[in-house]
Amino acid sequence: MVARLRSSLLFARTFLKHPVMLGSVLPSSRYLTDHVLSQVDWKGVRTFVEYGPGVGTFTSEVLRRLSPDARLVAIEASREFALYLRQAFKDPRLTVVHGSAVEVSAILERLDLPAADCIISGIPYSTMPLDVREAVLRRSRDVLRPGGSFIVYQFTGAVVPHLRQVFGEVRQEFELLNILPARIFSCSR
Repeated sequence: MVARLRSSLLFARTFLKHPVMLGSVLPSSRYLTDHVLSQVDWKGVRTFVEYGPGVGTFTSEVLRRLSPDARLVAIEASREFALYLRQAFKDPRLTVVHGSAVEVSAILERLDLPAADCIISGIPYSTMPLDVREAVLRRSRDVLRPGGSFIVYQFTGAVVPHLRQVFGEVRQEFELLNILPARIFSCSR
């Protein structure tokens, strides 16, 4: 209970300082987390990447589902969140990187990891500069193995044209049991 309160306060404080970076005042609901992660074929996952893990709402559930020999790379732009995640999760399969999703290929290379099987992302694409958004999407596609999944959850559909431009086909689902209701976009390489 204390850990949940601490993470919620950190999330709210960070939202007040950097609302454009987070896009929501509350972490994702368990319904959204389960819905997004139900899109993943867990049997084939060896390298999993998470953009914008925040306080680890998805991180904990990814680790729960991840096989013992797989790796999770969580790329977090907030220094405070990155530090929190390193302290909160002591799982050897997890590497928390304070950095930008734009750096995903360099990060995987530095960690000597193969192409990503899955990337999930809740970072707010609609508030990013166009060049950064395009770089994140293109580099994400480039680091995915053939058939790998890129799963994005957002509160608007503003990212869809950009996803289509980079990935082609985009599947869309909704999760109403979240504050705010969320859209889930799935693409593959």
